[in-house]
Amino acid sequence: MSTLIWKWLGPNVQNIARHPGSFALHTLKAFRANQGMLLAGAVAYYALLSIIPLLILIVIALSNLVGQQTLLDTLARLLEWLVPGQARAIVRELSSFLAHRAVIGWLLLVTMIFFSSLAFTVLENAMSVIFVHRVAIRRRHFLLSALLPYCYILCLGVGMLIVTLVSNSLQAMGANSVDLFGEYVSLKGFSRALLYLLGLAGEIFVLTSIYLVMPVGRPSLRHALIGGVTAALLWEITRHVLVWYFATLSQVSVVYGSLTTSIVVLFSLEALATLLLFGAQVISEFERFGTPADDDPPEPFHTG
Repeated sequence: MSTLIWKWLGPNVQNIARHPGSFALHTLKAFRANQGMLLAGAVAYYALLSIIPLLILIVIALSNLVGQQTLLDTLARLLEWLVPGQARAIVRELSSFLAHRAVIGWLLLVTMIFFSSLAFTVLENAMSVIFVHRVAIRRRHFLLSALLPYCYILCLGVGMLIVTLVSNSLQAMGANSVDLFGEYVSLKGFSRALLYLLGLAGEIFVLTSIYLVMPVGRPSLRHALIGGVTAALLWEITRHVLVWYFATLSQVSVVYGSLTTSIVVLFSLEALATLLLFGAQVISEFERFGTPADDDPPEPFHTG
């Protein structure tokens, strides 16, 4: 089995396993040369503009199939993976807007659709900087680039519907208990652990799908999965650190006051965008590691 896995991963994995330090250093240098932090800041800013309109559209569409409160509860759990510690604040704002959904006109609806796609458009542009070796070979048609964000929004809506149904089933299972050798054992712990593992698997799946869809060129599931696992594991560590930091050490509310939620959400999104783009850089370097092009030092990315 292990031989088959190594064969599926390809010869590059064995080459990297022999030189992990060299690969990591080369990836960090390339990420810095591509101005990865600057790109992550742009992605995070537009993600902040997109997140509320995107969630409103998804909840309005799915509320015809599932109860609105059930959707909001599921959304609060999902947002803990995206903006740890600030999920309830976002859901409160979302709930307040939805309470006045009758005033949503066609102009506002079109505006929300436009703003909900901005983050995906900027992310695609950031990916084109990291995967510049693909762009030089093949460019994506502008119509495909224009429609891609909306297709991805549709897929996210379907994914949220599936997650809502599955999580509700697991929570219902957690309320039960089983008879084990005469002792009734609650399934709450098992349900919580299974929900976490499914959430982690879903996180890897979403990140892998981004690496498959967003970059230009022929996608590789093997490479996308490597980037998805890398970014997901790094984000799991980061988000737990963020929760601990904002709960114990941070004085951000003293400095920013009423802007605290926006600042914390933006900071969390930038951390996530940084790891997302770093995962893309891992894929980019993985594709070229050990090739003649890999011997050239990374060229700095210039603006203007």
